[in-house]
Amino acid sequence: MLIGAGAGLSTSAGLTYSGERFEQNFGDFIEKYHIPDMYSGGFYPFDTPEEYWAWWSRHICCNRYTDAPKPVYHDLLELVKDKDYFVLTTNVDHQFQRAGFDKERLFYTQGDYGLWQCSQPCHSKTYDNEETVRRMAAEQKDMKVPSELVPRCPVCGKPMTMNLRADDTFVEDADWHAAAGRYAEFLRRHEGMRMLFLELGVGYNTPGIIKYPFWQMTARNAKAVYACINVGQAACPEEISKQAICIDGDIGTVLNTLA
Repeated sequence: MLIGAGAGLSTSAGLTYSGERFEQNFGDFIEKYHIPDMYSGGFYPFDTPEEYWAWWSRHICCNRYTDAPKPVYHDLLELVKDKDYFVLTTNVDHQFQRAGFDKERLFYTQGDYGLWQCSQPCHSKTYDNEETVRRMAAEQKDMKVPSELVPRCPVCGKPMTMNLRADDTFVEDADWHAAAGRYAEFLRRHEGMRMLFLELGVGYNTPGIIKYPFWQMTARNAKAVYACINVGQAACPEEISKQAICIDGDIGTVLNTLA
């Protein structure tokens, strides 16, 4: 079984980026900067690094170092834990590991909220940010972190930034390449075998990572089944329709029913 997970899975688990949850955690930023949602806030041109890291530390704590409000990831693990599975995800909130998924069966293609990298980048290494981020969130005042907490590259002194794939400066470190290798090996071992391609909450922002490859691999393998669960975007090409199960619904509700 190959699981492909997008933002819709975390949304179903309660990690919403707008509405009440956003307002509760970022009310001061909304009032001062008129930021409409958490996603948009990640691109806001803050005047100082102290403000920038006040935003990001709070964002990271909300979405990376806090368990999802709903047990959707745990429910998914209960369904697949005894199966030969691998997870390919564009999510960067690390909720799979928080729920207990085996790290060796995960490939986070787009980065991790829990990692920093040099903004240059002058070298291909990432750095765990939990200790500093928690301090930033706890010690910030008036939407600014203490200047001494602003991170700089230990090699070149340039500002650090998030390890998120936003442009060609994204660092693919040794762990990223190791996970990519495990994913390739999983595909190699299962080529031509019975396979379930389970797509959860994947939209069309980056369909070339999960959605299109899942369609293509299903089309090439008569023993494969493509299953998609998504609200409003559960569909597949006509070419694989006889091998497909598309469910237009909330992922958490569907998984709970299956369990």
